[in-house]
Amino acid sequence: MRIVTFDIETIGGFTRGVWNISDLEMTICCTHDSATDEYDSFLKDDLPRLWKLLERTDVLVGFNSDHFDIPVLNKYYPGDLTKMRSIDLLSEVSASLGRRVKLDSIAAGTLGTKKSGSGLDAMRWWREGNIKKLREYCLKDVEITKKIFDYALKNNSLKYKELGRVKDVKLDTTKWLLGEGRALTQTLGF
Repeated sequence: MRIVTFDIETIGGFTRGVWNISDLEMTICCTHDSATDEYDSFLKDDLPRLWKLLERTDVLVGFNSDHFDIPVLNKYYPGDLTKMRSIDLLSEVSASLGRRVKLDSIAAGTLGTKKSGSGLDAMRWWREGNIKKLREYCLKDVEITKKIFDYALKNNSLKYKELGRVKDVKLDTTKWLLGEGRALTQTLGF
């Protein structure tokens, strides 16, 4: 089964503390492809290459991806990425805990690491034209998300750090990878 772990960074669309997906512009998308064990990054000009990867993918894995990353990417995709099978780790954690937990908190609790920046940093790097730093940040988020996903599959749980204490969140991962994925063929021309 081919699994692509991904993350996007955006600019715009934030008013009065609320994201407006329709006003967001993707700046970069980064991926890890389980078929090749390689990380990659895609700017807007690279989207046709990203679509080819996603269309050969069985499962997309992300963090807040069903409510943020996929809807933003869908603005650029000629088909409907919501038809792909996806595992949104934030949704899984939220369903178990009854509330949201930040990726940084899960990274600290599960992996003993931290993110290399924030979404606000990513916007600043984009505005400054510092694509190298933006790419490094996004790739690190993908690496963290992949490691968290792998940990969850192995342990049926994750850990998160809150108020200096590490806490467990139980997950039922038994069905995450069962069955067939839903690869798409919107841009492949068959």
